[in-house]
Amino acid sequence: MTQLPDLTAWLSSQTVDPATREAVLCVAAACVEIGRVVALGAIEDNLGVAGGINVQQEEQKKLDVLSNDILSEALLACPAVAGLASEELDTVQVTDRTGGVLVTFDPLDGSSNLDINAPVGTIVSILPAAEGRASTEADFLRPGRHQLAAAYALYGPQTVLVLSVDRDVASFTLDADGHWRLTQDRMVVPEQTREFAINMSNQRHWAPAVRAYIDSCLAGRDGPRGKDFNMRWVAAMVGDVHRILTRGGVFLYPWDAREPDRPGKLRLLYEGAPMALLIERAGGLATDGKQPILDIVPTALHQRVAIVLGSAEEVRLAG
Repeated sequence: MTQLPDLTAWLSSQTVDPATREAVLCVAAACVEIGRVVALGAIEDNLGVAGGINVQQEEQKKLDVLSNDILSEALLACPAVAGLASEELDTVQVTDRTGGVLVTFDPLDGSSNLDINAPVGTIVSILPAAEGRASTEADFLRPGRHQLAAAYALYGPQTVLVLSVDRDVASFTLDADGHWRLTQDRMVVPEQTREFAINMSNQRHWAPAVRAYIDSCLAGRDGPRGKDFNMRWVAAMVGDVHRILTRGGVFLYPWDAREPDRPGKLRLLYEGAPMALLIERAGGLATDGKQPILDIVPTALHQRVAIVLGSAEEVRLAG
C-alpha cells in the first residue's frame, strides 16, 4: 500500500510562511501528547475535576489543566511564537520575541465528555504577531479574517487533525508511529443538509427566530421545509464541526435569555473564529446570526459570540 503523505510533506506543498509552518508543527506535536494523556486519563488518575475555576467561571477538569500546560509549554518553547492566549488563562502570555505568530486555543474542548469517554478536542488559531516590538494583548484582538491558520484535533475512535493554512482544509489521521498522515484533502461542506445540531434542552430560552427555524426542521416533510431532519449533538464543538466538514449539517449555539447581556456562550477567539475559518474555506458559512463571524472585531480577550455555522443553505435560513 502506498504510504500517505505526512503533515511535513503536505505543508511543503502549501503557500505558508515559515513562522506559521513552524507553529503548526509545534501544535501538531503537542496534540499528539494531549491525545496520549487523554487516552490514559483513567489509568493515570487524570479524570475528574482539578478543583479550580477558570476565567470563564467554569470548573476545570484535571485534563483541562494538563492539556493547557502541554500546549502552552510547547508554544512558548517554539521560536516562531511571540505569545499565546488560552481559554483557561486570565491573560495573554508573551515573550520578548518580535515578529512571528500569536496562537490562541481551547486546549480541551468538550471536557465534560471525558468521564463518559466521548469525543473531545483541541481548537487552535494562529495570528500574525507585531513586527519590531513585543506583542501585547491588543495584538490578539484581530478579526478572524486576519488568521494565518486554524486547526482542531479530535480525540475520538481515531485521532485526527483538521487544518487550513491557505485556501483548502485538510484532515490528517495519527498513525501508530505518531505521524500525522493525510487522509482527506480539500474537505468540502455540502451546501444542503438534513441534519442540525443544537442543545434542545435550552429551547425555551432561545430568541423567537431560532425557535422558529428549529420548529420548521422538526415539522419534517409535512412542514414548510418539505423534508425530514435528524438532530445530532456531541456536546463538544469539535465533534459537531467535524461531522459537518465530513457530511454536512448546521451547528447552532445561539443567544440565551438566561444571560441576556451576553451575545452567546462560546468564545470568539478560541472557538468561533478558528472554526469559522475552517468552515468558510470548506465552502460553508459561519455567522453570529447577523454577520460573518470572521468580520467581528474582538474587543476583549474572552469575548463571547453566538454561532450558526455549516451548510450554506441552512445557515442562511437559521441566521
